[in-house]
Amino acid sequence: MDLSRRELLATGAAAAAGPLTAADPVPVPETVTRTLRGTIAPGAPDFVYVPLEVPPGIRELRIAYTYDKPPVPAGTLGNALDIGIFDQRGTALGGRGFRGWSGGARGEFFLRADDATPGYLPGAIEPGRWHLALGPYTVAPQGLAYEITAAFTPGRPEAPAVPAHPPQRARGRGRAWYRGDCHLHSVHSDGRRTPAELATLARGAGLDFINSSEHNTHSAHAAWGPVAETHPDLLILTGEEVTTRTGHVLAIGTTPGTFVDWRYRARDQRFDRYAHQIRRAGGLVVPAHPHATCIGCAWKFGFGEADAVEVWNGPWTPDDEVALASWDATLRGGERWLPAVASSDYHRDPDRVGTPQTVVLAEDLSREAILAGLRAGHSYAAESSAVSVTFEAMTGRGAHAGIGDRLRVEPDTEVLIRLTVTGADGCDLRLVTDQGVAFTAPAATSLEWRTTASRTSYVRAEARRASPAPPLPGPPAALTNPIRLG
Repeated sequence: MDLSRRELLATGAAAAAGPLTAADPVPVPETVTRTLRGTIAPGAPDFVYVPLEVPPGIRELRIAYTYDKPPVPAGTLGNALDIGIFDQRGTALGGRGFRGWSGGARGEFFLRADDATPGYLPGAIEPGRWHLALGPYTVAPQGLAYEITAAFTPGRPEAPAVPAHPPQRARGRGRAWYRGDCHLHSVHSDGRRTPAELATLARGAGLDFINSSEHNTHSAHAAWGPVAETHPDLLILTGEEVTTRTGHVLAIGTTPGTFVDWRYRARDQRFDRYAHQIRRAGGLVVPAHPHATCIGCAWKFGFGEADAVEVWNGPWTPDDEVALASWDATLRGGERWLPAVASSDYHRDPDRVGTPQTVVLAEDLSREAILAGLRAGHSYAAESSAVSVTFEAMTGRGAHAGIGDRLRVEPDTEVLIRLTVTGADGCDLRLVTDQGVAFTAPAATSLEWRTTASRTSYVRAEARRASPAPPLPGPPAALTNPIRLG
């Protein structure tokens, strides 16, 4: 797709023979379009890179694409095609040439030096070989025929956009329990709300912090600064939902501007590299909805590199119950354990921001303090800001431990477990240990229970609503991380 500068500047007036004189009108640059077509066969690679030659002198690049959706037999997957773009720096893993990704959320996008479609990064349109990154999510037996239209507008580029990242601290209450939702999507991926609208919804839900977690792009990071100015009591963390073909992982609280690549599967043995990148950028590695049933959603990378795991994702469903049970099966007391978190995974109404949410004990409302609380497991999950939990273990001699802590006691020392839940009237309160459900207080707001470290290596708490299908437990109003004994 080589385009000469003459071709880009040609107009009807300028095409006349002979040199221009001072009296002649100045040629007005035209937008030139080129169309690329192809077909992706069933069994194609996860990503197909279509080269796009970009000539010098381009002010704006616009891309639109369509693909066919032929009928398929019942039970057979049809066509679904994601899209993104890499510039002249290439498509190598690590994302040096990454300029944006919208997945299947939109059919067109643009890039300029000063602006870009949400999901994409503003910047100069440098000449060279760019690549459209096509992600055939599913391909029908007939194949997937696509058409891409690229529109090149020449001209002098505008002044570059200046990123406006959110601050690392918000107006807090000192050492306190802070409520947050670390899994949200805006128009920068496949959500329907702007960052400003998400912030308003978050404060309306009683949240103190949120995490920007767009699918496979960090473009929203630069949009949160003005939002933070209008919401000084809302801490805005920046991150990404790294959406691979064998599981999704939340990068929570990475340094603004951090991009984490997603173009690998568990079999490629590359995840460790990107988990380390997330931590080097100051963030947490949190597998999302690990037992979800959507294509590519179930977590296949193992939990050796995880800092926490999302066991409650949006409205409670059977896959959340499996996630909770699987997480509980990894708890053994001791030093190494994986905290649990809960998030709304908000995309659009009727999803609700902050349903559920993670309530974390932190020294202050800052990025550093919130991430430290999450990493330590000093947190519990609640269905809304109406629900609060107090959960503690203590001995007769005054030793004490709270959520996420370890109470170091002799094996035969009696330990009192005390649980209080407000805002969840009618719930059954349950204590779960390494042997299963150890104690239940039906329709209660508080309970006390005694044990020893020899009988119980850890204890965690649940508030469960009435079950719609006994003997299965009902949906939770609250779940806590464990207190470890011994």
